[in-house]
Formats: sequence, C-alpha cells, structure tokens
Amino acid sequence: MVSKLYQPAPVAGRCALVTGASSGIGFATAERLAELGCRLVVAARRKDRLDALAAKLRDEHGASVHCIELDVCDVDAVMALPEALPADFADVSILVNNAGGALGTAKCTENDMNDMSTMIDANVKGLIACTRAFTPGMVARGEGHVINISSIAGIEWYGGGSVYCATKAAVNAFTYACRKDLHDTPCKITTVAPGFVNTEFSAVRFKGDAAKAEGVYKGMKYGGPLLAEDIADNIVYALTRPGRVQVCDMLVYPTSQASAKDIARE
Repeated sequence: MVSKLYQPAPVAGRCALVTGASSGIGFATAERLAELGCRLVVAARRKDRLDALAAKLRDEHGASVHCIELDVCDVDAVMALPEALPADFADVSILVNNAGGALGTAKCTENDMNDMSTMIDANVKGLIACTRAFTPGMVARGEGHVINISSIAGIEWYGGGSVYCATKAAVNAFTYACRKDLHDTPCKITTVAPGFVNTEFSAVRFKGDAAKAEGVYKGMKYGGPLLAEDIADNIVYALTRPGRVQVCDMLVYPTSQASAKDIARE
C-alpha cells in the first residue's frame, strides 16, 4: 500500500542496468525493477540465464529487456557498453553494480594470486569502470542513481577474507568519494552492504563445495539468512525516495546476525 502521508518517487519508464543479473541479488533486483515499470538492461557472463530472466520479465511484467553477455573484469568491454546499447536502452539512469564475489577463505600467508586478481578485477575495477561508463550520461541528462553492492566485509574485516574485505572496503571508499564528485548534480549514489544472504555467493566462494556452502547458513535462528529478495527490496527503497533524499549507506543483517562472525544458531 502506498502511504497517503509520504509519496515515493516512481521509477516507471526509467532505464536500469543491473550487472550480475543472472542469479541472486541481481536477478531479484531486475525482477523488482521490471515490476515497477523500468526498462531493463541485464548483464552477466551466463547468457543462457539472462535469456531465461528476460523471458520471465517479459511474460510476467510486460517489461522491455535487453540482454548483454558481459564480464565486468573486461574493462574495455564495459567502457564500450554505453555506445553499444540500442537507442531504446541508451538512457541508463539507474545502475546497480552487483557483479562480483568472494573466492576462498585463505589466510594472508596463503592467498591465491589468481583468486586475488579475479576479486580485485570484478569487485573493484569492474565496479569503477561501470560507474565511469554511465555516470557522464546521467549527469548530462540530470537524472541518475548508482547502487553499489558492498558487504559487511567492507565494514568489519575478518581473518580468512583479507582480499575480499579489501575489495569491499574499496567499494565503500570509492562510493564515498563519488558522492563528493556528484554532490552538485541531481545524481545519487548508494551502498547496500548485506550480511549473510542465501544466494550462490557461498557456493562460489567455496568453489562448488556444497557442504561448506550450506554450512554457512545452517541453523541460523529467527527465520534464517537474508534472501536475495530482501536486498532487492532495500535497493528499491533507496531508488524510490524523493529527489531531495539520498540514502547513502545501508547495512542489512538477518535478525540472527550481529557482526561478521556473531551468528545465533540452533
């Protein structure tokens, strides 16, 4: 129900680009934005999943959707994207920088350099490149909002996650500085930092070890971990505030979580 006391800002008709849209938070966010009437550019490495997502959004919401097979680690491809988009999707005014993830739980004495490079390339370089590619158009058109998906790992740093924590701390610092760069424009920038969310995140981190991945969320009290849909809802909240309101940072835990390591379990 829409409140009679406070009116959210509509996003219907705006063009939104979501990276990492083939699963998890990106997938759920694309669904919510389609439901709200956005035109969607969905980008990820797994084109088959994007095609399935696009079909779902068209069938269920009548959405206009354009799919892009994209690895955000390829900075040249990211920078070329604004000019490569069809005319109907060229006016991106919402950018959800969701692509990225964690690999492994090595100590700093044992970090795998390939994993390190992948995390920095995707979580930091890719996010910076996407922001660089699309914010000039937002500023020129006088409308824009960038949502950067961070993590509790960017706020509270823990052993076994040194590189991942460093990348998310970099996301937070980058976003803070971008807000200063954009403060004299109508464009907004927000970080959303989730705690435990039950997506493919842990499966990727543990490189397909299903038992370890399931163990991350096992026995969590009070409804368990967050769902991708919960974070999509937080994103929608930030995007639908009136023009005068900029939600800068959101830290979102499941009820049973109090920090990166404090989890109430059965």
